[in-house]
Amino acid sequence: MNDQYYMKLALDEAEKAKEIGEVPIGAVIVLNNTVISSAHNLREREQRSIAHAEILAIDKACKEIGSWRLENATLYVTLEPCPMCAGAIVLSRIGRVVYGASDPKGGCAGTLMNLLQEERFNHQVDLTKGIEEQACSELLSSFFRELRKRKKHK
Repeated sequence: MNDQYYMKLALDEAEKAKEIGEVPIGAVIVLNNTVISSAHNLREREQRSIAHAEILAIDKACKEIGSWRLENATLYVTLEPCPMCAGAIVLSRIGRVVYGASDPKGGCAGTLMNLLQEERFNHQVDLTKGIEEQACSELLSSFFRELRKRKKHK
């Protein structure tokens, strides 16, 4: 297993989001060393609050394997999952989550709270954080810097 390799694929997805004006977050789901789905944020384009990279990747992965259970899969995501995505991760039984940048305002994989390893749920997730953290953080920071600059000029 090469966490850096798969996180770079998630970063490629995040770049796709950035190119279309979306917040640059990307996700990749791996099962048996094979990428079974990938996605990036589409919330603005689709005007759907649930069109987060993780939700879209989970949906594709379930369709790909023909099951809602992703027990042996690993989700790679460039930003720490929010409450909604953390809930979907737990409910889909993803075995492991690897994320790049922490999210102090909404991260639910250990920063703000940890829904992924909450013992009261019937499923807990193995968690690895900080993989390609610098690249993930810089991609988000530069996106928001540019967005603020454009808004200021308007």
